[in-house]
Amino acid sequence: MVKFLLKVQAELSNVTDLEPKNTPDSPFEYTFEIECTKCRTVHDKLIQINSFEKHEISGSRGEASFIFRCKECKNEHSINIIPTNEKLTVEDENKFINFLEIDSRGLDFLKFVPNGEFQCIGLDSGTVFNEVDLSEGEWYDVDEKTNDEVSIIDVKWEISRS
Repeated sequence: MVKFLLKVQAELSNVTDLEPKNTPDSPFEYTFEIECTKCRTVHDKLIQINSFEKHEISGSRGEASFIFRCKECKNEHSINIIPTNEKLTVEDENKFINFLEIDSRGLDFLKFVPNGEFQCIGLDSGTVFNEVDLSEGEWYDVDEKTNDEVSIIDVKWEISRS
């Protein structure tokens, strides 16, 4: 079992408390590029995992957030994810914070693709921005309560072993 952490760093302007938009009604789909640790085959398609789905591991070995069978070596691998509930705040903007803990059995995580919706809060107004798209590495909007431009730029993602 290997534990990974998905971390984020960004420059926030007039917003704070950046986090994935993740509810049972609208789960955040974490998207990754993965590699089998047994045969070192990089899976040709991105995988999506959310924290609310559970799947039975074959052989009555419990549940996992995601089950994967490598098409090359035929081994079954499992992943469990746990959101940390940490938020990227203005005070944290120059350091990485942990968004997700990943318990992986048989897979390495090569890359995170931010294909879901994030949310943040206006720094002075408390305005909730709940359709933040970070797929291009930046996001811009206007806080209508303060007429200030708000932005998230220079977004960096890191996957590290914990």
